Amino acid sequence: MEKKIVLGITQGDTNGIGYEVIIKALSDARMLDSCIPVLYGSSRFFGIYRKIVPETEQIATNIINGARDARPKRINIINAVGDNLAIDIGQPTLDGAKGAILSLEAAVRDLKEGTIDAIVTAPFNKHTVNDANFHFPGHTEYLINEFGVKDGLMLLCNDRMKVGVLTNHLPIAKVAQAVTKDAILSKLRLMNSTLIRDFGADRPKIAVLGLNPHAGDGGTLGMEEIEQIIPAVKAANDENILAFGPYAPDGFFSTSLLFKFDAVLAMYHDQGLIPFKALAFNTGVNFTAGLPVVRTSPDHGTAFDIAGKGVANPEPMISAINTALDIVRSRAHYDEISKNPMEVKHFEGPRHERTILPE
Repeated sequence: MEKKIVLGITQGDTNGIGYEVIIKALSDARMLDSCIPVLYGSSRFFGIYRKIVPETEQIATNIINGARDARPKRINIINAVGDNLAIDIGQPTLDGAKGAILSLEAAVRDLKEGTIDAIVTAPFNKHTVNDANFHFPGHTEYLINEFGVKDGLMLLCNDRMKVGVLTNHLPIAKVAQAVTKDAILSKLRLMNSTLIRDFGADRPKIAVLGLNPHAGDGGTLGMEEIEQIIPAVKAANDENILAFGPYAPDGFFSTSLLFKFDAVLAMYHDQGLIPFKALAFNTGVNFTAGLPVVRTSPDHGTAFDIAGKGVANPEPMISAINTALDIVRSRAHYDEISKNPMEVKHFEGPRHERTILPE
């Protein structure tokens, strides 16, 4: 019998919509059939938000000390966030940020110990977590550091498209100098690998966008395409990675060309995320590729303006949960069929004496 996946979920900012979308997503009994959820947060905060979300009283909860004690058919809650932290729904506070950090740190500890199989992270506010001494631009950079990998890839995905970015949370003023052949090639390697192992693609095709308007227009509008991007694409092709481009970013997402590729590599955050979010229609998921563990998150922020009003849409959280489960299964399947490959042996046919006939 297939082992049920134990899925860690972090609360995100205490005062944002994290708890609301988590409660709404897990109120569907089918979710509890597909995994064993472990929520890293506070049973007290959970109870407060539960009163805001209608028709969730029937949800069974289980307060546990560790992920090993998690039980199926329940929302298992680990009190990773102390009751000494205040809740102020809809407000960006230091205590709300500290709650997000504590829940994330607890979930990562369990990921490292192997007591959970993946995590889904609810959003936090980047400004307030920075004030709370969280010295990373976002979840992606924190996880890359925690798991000691040389590089990672922010990959936005839904059923129809996947968009990765070369530079994550980097100011626009610093983007051009970060567009280098080596950086692009590293991301293309990660993207190719994750498409095969995590998403089951066969010989994936990757579109690479340009940095400048009209992809530089032959050098008229910038030289990054000629000096960095094209050489990176050629180097990827030499490694048998099917990368193409650079394509002009302004028109790429408005044509059917988008759907001829398995994924797109954008050069910077907004170049990739603005069109993705416009087309994803509340199904967007942020996946961190390149980690030894699986992490996804809904593709939205804390939404302080609607927190506590009971109107937050749980669809992105549902998509993030389902994507994490799919990737865990895909990765396990790929690793199973890839281990201990059969040794290729070359056999020579039977030798025949050559008969030389007299002339």
